[in-house]
Amino acid sequence: MTQNVQVNGSYWLQTAPGGAPRPALAEDLDVDVAVIGAGVAGLSAAWELARTGRSVAVLEAGRVAAGVTGYTSAKLTVQHTLVYDRLRRTRGAEGARLYARSQSEAIEHAAGIVAELGIDCEWETRDAYTYVRAQDRVDEVRAEADAAREAGLPASFVTETGLPFPVAGAVKVTGQAQFHPLKYLRALAADLEAQGGLIFEDTTVHGLDEGTPCRVSTGTGASVTARDVVVATHYPVFDRALLFARLSPRRELVVAGTVGADRDIDGMYITPEQNTRSVRTAPLYEAGRRLLIVTGEHFTPGTGDTRERFERLAAWADAHFPGVERTHAWATQDIDPTDTVPMVGPLHPGSHHTYVATGFGGWGLSGGIMAGRLLTAQITGEECAWSGLYDPRRLRTAVREAPSLLRTQAEVARHFVGDRLRPAPPVDSLPPGEGAVVRAGGDRLAVYRDEEGTLHAVSPRCTHLGCLVDFNAAERAWECPCHGSRFGTDGKVVEGPATKPLEQRDI
Repeated sequence: MTQNVQVNGSYWLQTAPGGAPRPALAEDLDVDVAVIGAGVAGLSAAWELARTGRSVAVLEAGRVAAGVTGYTSAKLTVQHTLVYDRLRRTRGAEGARLYARSQSEAIEHAAGIVAELGIDCEWETRDAYTYVRAQDRVDEVRAEADAAREAGLPASFVTETGLPFPVAGAVKVTGQAQFHPLKYLRALAADLEAQGGLIFEDTTVHGLDEGTPCRVSTGTGASVTARDVVVATHYPVFDRALLFARLSPRRELVVAGTVGADRDIDGMYITPEQNTRSVRTAPLYEAGRRLLIVTGEHFTPGTGDTRERFERLAAWADAHFPGVERTHAWATQDIDPTDTVPMVGPLHPGSHHTYVATGFGGWGLSGGIMAGRLLTAQITGEECAWSGLYDPRRLRTAVREAPSLLRTQAEVARHFVGDRLRPAPPVDSLPPGEGAVVRAGGDRLAVYRDEEGTLHAVSPRCTHLGCLVDFNAAERAWECPCHGSRFGTDGKVVEGPATKPLEQRDI
């Protein structure tokens, strides 16, 4: 598994029928609720809202569930590494309990939907573990087990797991789940449409007028008028509450391959050690085999050698699971809030009919399902016990955890200024399949040389807030280290918050 890791796409996207593409928004539309983004949070919110009898339109820049959700490791668990001890210290015991309850109910709700709709999504009940191998981190794990148990979860401290290597200690939370996220979400989308909901693909949102009613403008020239608008684009494409200052992007790599079913590790595992290692298996239709999924090597987009990181992750998988036959390699992107908890609720302090769901910190499946229910409660005027916990307008916890916020902004400033000062290689030094920000004629250009030797040049300035992009050679994409926008070699937007492509340049 350690040689020549080729990024060849997400297993989930390749094994779930996508159906015919849906049309782009072609004419103006009037609905009760417009949902921007068709990932797990957006689709969950749209589905829940349609069940209340509201007319709903979902606007997706690409294909349904083919963005961040399509690249997840697909664990559905309340155990989010070492979160409960931190919540107990920063939000109090009640905050930790509300977090645990909201995430637990989301998983139970998903199980109910699977049963109600008869979704064949390879649902499996599994225990979840957060483990450490270093003896000096055992106290952390013990404290987490205590905090999780105090929060009402079926958690315990253990030293024995199903992993093929010893651990110093682990938090075990029983009764969690794993599934095929694309099969689940595409079934949810189909049921949404059966209820009269509308889904538009290839429809990029460019503007939001928060009038009465709201108006969403799109790149197709058509617009949607709606009483309520949900922004569920992973990283919000609108920043009207300084959310950008409280969020940081994190990219993580995945390698997957087949193993004998007799080598199933019987659980979902993660460790904060070694720059994160997350491991689970998934069922295959091939008799006697399962898919081993290994995730880790997180980093800020647009920084460092991604190929080297893939090799390091594959080498770890090879060393700990000898003989695994690699079939897939891909990467995903997470958004971390500076104060631990996702932001789900009103978009900014003056919002009356605009809402946001973001900052899931790598746990977007349970978080996205939770967000769908919470936003539906807020839009329909129902009470929800954890509205305050997730409220994006919160300031007290942001101030309390100000060092994290300041570190995030210092890193953005470092890239904004420092990346403009770094040496630029000459164009002639680029081999086929490589890209770099180069100097040409006294100007900086983001230049990619394709396999035939042809050069493709675009502006290196991210169209979001103007930071300089860098090239990810493993995935052949331009990435912004400030807020995580990603672009193809032709400059087209792959991932937001940017909504406009990099400008084409002559070379």
